[in-house]
Amino acid sequence: MQFLIDSLAGAFALIVEFDPEVYFIIWTSLKVSFEAVVLATIMGVPLGLLIAMNDFAGKHTLQVVLNTLMALPTVVVGLLFYAFLSRQGPLGELDSLFTPTGMALGLFVLALPIVVNLTVSAIQSLDRRLFVTCKTLGAGPAQQAWMIVREARFAVMAAVVMALGRVISEVGIAMMLGGNIKGFTRTMTTAIALETSKGEFVLGVALGVVLLCVAFGINGALYVLQRGRA
Repeated sequence: MQFLIDSLAGAFALIVEFDPEVYFIIWTSLKVSFEAVVLATIMGVPLGLLIAMNDFAGKHTLQVVLNTLMALPTVVVGLLFYAFLSRQGPLGELDSLFTPTGMALGLFVLALPIVVNLTVSAIQSLDRRLFVTCKTLGAGPAQQAWMIVREARFAVMAAVVMALGRVISEVGIAMMLGGNIKGFTRTMTTAIALETSKGEFVLGVALGVVLLCVAFGINGALYVLQRGRA
């Protein structure tokens, strides 16, 4: 018990004293996670809108695939991107393996199905009279899309928040594509795994406390958005 108390005391000391290593790791985690989610939002919301508003052959199959991809094992994503980004891979010239950019790309693939699928669900749950009203008022395709996304904004924002929660707590992709390089690609999750295995429990606890606070913040934001939607 004393060991745990001492570890917590040391962890809070690192946080309060603004230890440079701790805060660089936190910054790296937040940076690559936000980059991945922003890119997933830019691509995922329009894709979700197109899927929800149009009927086409294979739509149900596509939705099943999207549902499946939401539970995609992160080590599989890491393995595929490792093959693509390695020097022998098709994207080897980008020289992005073991860089924050490589991690952001892998996390983007993890976040994209979440944003697309939940955007589709949000738009399909809207009152169908909204679509008819938009057409009746003579709104063009872009105006219709804007009005529909605006109506479903709380659910769409909730989708983005859920994607952020998924990627910021991810360890497999960050480890495989970032390499857990100190002062460069080390994230909260990979650092916790490494420092704990080395017996450096204080740093691991400090990062765990911060990660837990971030998770609480994300879930709090999701709760607020869901209440706004209701």
